[in-house]
Amino acid sequence: MRIGQGYDVHRLTEDRKLILGGVDIPHDKGLLGHSDADVLVHAIMDALLGAAAMGDIGKLFPDTDPEYSGADSMKLLAKVCEVIRGEGCEIGNIDATVIAQKPKLAPYIMQMRDNIARVCGIELSQISVKATTEEKLGFTGACEGISASAVCLLDSRRG
Repeated sequence: MRIGQGYDVHRLTEDRKLILGGVDIPHDKGLLGHSDADVLVHAIMDALLGAAAMGDIGKLFPDTDPEYSGADSMKLLAKVCEVIRGEGCEIGNIDATVIAQKPKLAPYIMQMRDNIARVCGIELSQISVKATTEEKLGFTGACEGISASAVCLLDSRRG
């Protein structure tokens, strides 16, 4: 068994969609980034790649490559799952947390879990997504950005 941890953060800005877990969430601001800036999926990808000792998403999908400009993070997640399976790894479970003062994410959690499970080829019971605020503290509490962290467990046929 192999454990991976991932973290990502993006600044909130005007004139961008807010996409988390592949869900387009109604909000007055969205996340700024080279791709669609889905911090939840980015943290999950980093956790999976870390558990497989394959670096991070910047190594696989560099932000200097125009091919990934505006990329759909769910498609990138599918590629990460393909790559780690090619290395003999299967996902045991994923546990992730989104840290955002606004908007309230509870109504979207099940759809996020469903999207991630489907793309990863795992059961819904293998993916947990939670959301929390930081009680108006720090950059997330001041509504300047959103962050996410994730951990995963991989079953590996390699040592």
